[in-house]
Amino acid sequence: MRNPDINANQLCINFGAHGTGGYDMTQNLGANALPKYVQISEMLIREIAAGHLADGARLPPERDMAADLDISVGTLRKALADLVDKGMLERVQGSGNYVRHGGTSTSVYAFFRLELVGGGGLPTAQSLSVERLNKPRKAPYFGPSDTGHRIRRLRYLDGEMVALEEIWLDGAQTDSMTIGDLSDSLYHFYREDIGIVIASVVDEIGVGRVPDWAPDSFHLRAGTTTGFIERVSLTATGDAVEFSRTWFDSGKSRYMSRMGKG
Repeated sequence: MRNPDINANQLCINFGAHGTGGYDMTQNLGANALPKYVQISEMLIREIAAGHLADGARLPPERDMAADLDISVGTLRKALADLVDKGMLERVQGSGNYVRHGGTSTSVYAFFRLELVGGGGLPTAQSLSVERLNKPRKAPYFGPSDTGHRIRRLRYLDGEMVALEEIWLDGAQTDSMTIGDLSDSLYHFYREDIGIVIASVVDEIGVGRVPDWAPDSFHLRAGTTTGFIERVSLTATGDAVEFSRTWFDSGKSRYMSRMGKG
């Protein structure tokens, strides 16, 4: 037996459950934004993973869903086709689109572990600076170069600011990098623009103090103790190419890792 249908209003509530009035898909239209259909696909993937969209639930009619999200039906269908390819959606001719859990997600945010406290949330980012500098002395090994591209940025979930990031990409991976080059998903940028595919990560989770370079717009003051993640990212051949540090507001977000059956 199929689970009850999801109507357009319920879908909006699911997407906006953690914000004030829902996530506005029109707010992330800058040059660094991922294509709109990718944003919709990623939003649905994270909502399914968080359990907000039940296995077997039927999505609203496509025209209602597109109108609710303020996008064209063509853009929506492209996003839904992506979920069908990933095994996370089943299209039944003459009946509708049904959620399927347990698909093989190749989400551009597959390694992004932060979610809103209630689960899910579409990630976006605001880049603050990109510089090529000598690598931090206490950083673990992440490539042969003595220098790295340091990216500092703010992280959002459904438009809610939740984290501060400092990411270092080994300088041997690319000669130059600017803010204008970056997308909301760095791993998507690495793959599409540099040819680097991140296949695995090693995370250390703990607490840390917000750094003194935190901008005034970040809601946690420098020195505040908060959630902290250190990560080394590796390619399929096991080569470490990136090191990052993330300070996240544990009152608004959480670190979540879901594992399949062994």
